[in-house]
Amino acid sequence: MEQFPITFVVIAVFAIIFLSSAIKILNEYERGVVFRLGRVLEGGVKGPGIILLIPFIDRMVKVSLRTVVMDVPPQDVITSDNVSIKVNAVIYFRVIQPQKAIIEVENYLMATSQFSQTTLRSVLGQSELDDLLSQREKINHKLQQIIDTNTEPWGIKVSTVEVKQIDLPQEMQRAMAKQAEAERERRSKVISAEGEFQASQRLADAAKILAEQPSALTLRYLQTLREIATENNSTTIFPVPIDFMKPFMQNVKDTQ
Repeated sequence: MEQFPITFVVIAVFAIIFLSSAIKILNEYERGVVFRLGRVLEGGVKGPGIILLIPFIDRMVKVSLRTVVMDVPPQDVITSDNVSIKVNAVIYFRVIQPQKAIIEVENYLMATSQFSQTTLRSVLGQSELDDLLSQREKINHKLQQIIDTNTEPWGIKVSTVEVKQIDLPQEMQRAMAKQAEAERERRSKVISAEGEFQASQRLADAAKILAEQPSALTLRYLQTLREIATENNSTTIFPVPIDFMKPFMQNVKDTQ
């Protein structure tokens, strides 16, 4: 009678161990690669849901299918125009073939990270600094294509590669600031010269019109006098043009 509860407990413990090793549950975003005696089963990718395994014979490796966001540590790069910079990046990738990700490479996360670092140094080292700063999208696309092509045998799809930050030496930053300031000053002078040129053209056109129409010149003269009289309250002495007096002199001659 005393041995029955002990035997029952032992059987229950073994049953729990058996069931825990035989029944696995995979989430919607997980897949399991099943090995039986060291060999991958035909159609060995299981999930999601409940997976039944043979204890001590089957072994399952879980693989997540969610997109992985991986930071590439800052890399020291010397560009093709001999500028030393420090660059980091971020990679977005996901496993699309779980069986290859487990069989073809020992650690696909580490392998992807290491290959991304070497590719970043290689591609950026072939580019000039101006291209890195002005053609960021083109360089990102090139990095994505190279990394995706080389990780495809591992069952990995690289969707996006983004260069996050480019750290320049202090002397290079000062030189670029001076260059930007000189460029702004040049544009300011060009705009000012263009404005003066357009103003001189307008003045030349106005002078031409006034020369062809004496009456217009007279009206402009009278308008100027009116402005002077409005702005200044003091007495102003101004010469009267002879052309302005010609009509009055002609009337005097006709009356004689």
